[in-house]
Amino acid sequence: MESLTSGLVPALVPLVLAGLLGWTGAVKLFGRGTVRQAPKTALARMLRSSERTVLALRTVGAAELIVAAGLFVLPALLGAGATAAAAPGVAAAALGAGFLGYLARARATAPESSCGCSASDDAPITWRAFARAAAVLAGGAVSAAGALGVAGTAGGSTDADGVVRPWWAVIQEQPFASLGFLLLSSAVLVGLSADLDRWWRLPLRRFRLRLFGHPFNSGAADGSAVPVAATVELLERSLAWQATSPVVRSGLVDHWDEDGWRVLQFTGVYEEGEAARPVAVLFALDASASTDTTVEPAVRVAVVDADTGEAVAAELLSPVVRTGLPLAG
Repeated sequence: MESLTSGLVPALVPLVLAGLLGWTGAVKLFGRGTVRQAPKTALARMLRSSERTVLALRTVGAAELIVAAGLFVLPALLGAGATAAAAPGVAAAALGAGFLGYLARARATAPESSCGCSASDDAPITWRAFARAAAVLAGGAVSAAGALGVAGTAGGSTDADGVVRPWWAVIQEQPFASLGFLLLSSAVLVGLSADLDRWWRLPLRRFRLRLFGHPFNSGAADGSAVPVAATVELLERSLAWQATSPVVRSGLVDHWDEDGWRVLQFTGVYEEGEAARPVAVLFALDASASTDTTVEPAVRVAVVDADTGEAVAAELLSPVVRTGLPLAG
């Protein structure tokens, strides 16, 4: 344990921090979303100009990339003296402190705005943004302390003179411990990055819904039915709805479950020549299906005369080609 905390950590923290700052810096500096997201950030409220906000974000991105490069090649700076070796870590700590100050002010003045931390997220500022900025500050401090040799000389990443050894040497000597540390650190940073939720959190939620069912299912007798609103949403995305929508003239008027099917009833008008007949439009879908489980549901459709109950001609159940609106210019 002593070897891990005093040796491996100071050697690998700069590498993890370089990955984080390299990613956020590249997104700010080169990402096309910077211009699009800039007006939505709290920084735009402070600077009162989208153009200045974009310039500030790109400047910070360039600084992050420079610091990331310094952290990545930190072992090569160890022979240039303590000041040069500690410079990337000190710069990273300064960035982290600056991020924390900015987030505190942004939270107080524009809590509904995004922080612009990676210029690709428009979610409001939460505790995760503060935690990630604090991680940058702490990581920079550890990197600077390790470069100065104050991390101790007993660890596996320092030589007899107390100088931190290259991270690639530590990975080669302690591959499993290094891999575990890198994976754990990366997972923590990903969990603190709200802009990465769409890559892991949303798929995880969908998997949980498929595995355990919808949380509203607890009130159903067999736990398989989904809310009626979810069935209506699924119906309105189907081809059957597109084919029948010219006839439908109302919202949902009634629904019931029968033999595993959920029947949805709408009212409508079927125009036959110059005559118009009031009809009832019935859709039957799998009661357990939702947008989380399928995108092409099986739908049964019936259109019956509202007065006589007789089935209406099936030829009306064909997709209607609508004339496109002319484009200006």
